[in-house]
Amino acid sequence: MDIAIWIFLSSGLFLGWSLGANDAANVFGTAVGSNMVKFSTAAMICSVMVILGAVISGAGASHTLGALGKVSALGGAFTVALAAATTVYFMTKSGLPVSTGQAIVGAIIGWNLFSGMKTEPQVLSKILSTWVLCPILAAITAVILFKCVTSAIAKLRPGLFQLDKWTRIGLILAGAFGSYSLGANNIANVMGVFVLSTPIDPIKMFNIELTAAMQLFFIGAVAISIGVFTYSKKVMLTVGDNLIAMTPVTAWVVVMAHSIVLFVFSSQTLSNAFVSIGLPPIPLVPVSSSQAVIGAVVGIALLKRLPIRWKILFRIIIGWVITPIMSAVACFIGLFIIQNLFNQVVI
Repeated sequence: MDIAIWIFLSSGLFLGWSLGANDAANVFGTAVGSNMVKFSTAAMICSVMVILGAVISGAGASHTLGALGKVSALGGAFTVALAAATTVYFMTKSGLPVSTGQAIVGAIIGWNLFSGMKTEPQVLSKILSTWVLCPILAAITAVILFKCVTSAIAKLRPGLFQLDKWTRIGLILAGAFGSYSLGANNIANVMGVFVLSTPIDPIKMFNIELTAAMQLFFIGAVAISIGVFTYSKKVMLTVGDNLIAMTPVTAWVVVMAHSIVLFVFSSQTLSNAFVSIGLPPIPLVPVSSSQAVIGAVVGIALLKRLPIRWKILFRIIIGWVITPIMSAVACFIGLFIIQNLFNQVVI
């Protein structure tokens, strides 16, 4: 790729870094918050598995974003990603675990408004429905898992050190699974808008053809990994420890519930299986890692009747509402500047 393409992709890389700093940390937030896994260990595992998930299974959710707005100009894709990344960055600076998916959807709607393109109501309603379903499904999954796990522990009666060992291993495995699912589901947020507009030729490595989309997803996943290492610790602790007091077992349940929800909304195979037995397909939509984690945490809190820090939860929900609006406005203004000041094609 020549230098001009890298300049345009820089906003996508910034968005990937922002996702790593904000959303990707959530898969290990409860583990780090409960002091069961070191931050450095969590960051390393998360980074590797995000890259694998993005490259191997990242295509499914990107089609939904493409249907919401077909950003075919490289200048437009650059501005959409920059608006979303800037929004997520400012939310991250505030310590709020906002949704990168909400930011990119808001930015695409801003591009649609600027370009005069129609925002498909069916696609938008499908995306909005997953924003509601995601935390609810995570809460239900967490409650079911918690009951199963506590029942199993009561029957097996492991010693304290044995339970500690099982939980630590379980948190690492669940975090790895969650990181893979995050890469598969959320890489569309980072590089999805560039797929139509970026002129990249397929390449072959070890007799495996890497499409343009796979190359973009790999580059974006590396940016996510850098975000995890450099800036994610503050949000990890917000999600992992500030909302409710975490026990190691609770932390494992939250991570697994989050991971299952992300996997469900990114698995083409699972969606096809639903269709084959006469059920409606699962919408393959980039859902919020933050919403899944917080939904799971609140589900456990309600089940165990734990005190929830409602002020923190309210701040997080306000962030979810503000994010797409702020991103849409930033994108509209950014497109005007890029088109008129820098004379770039954005439509």
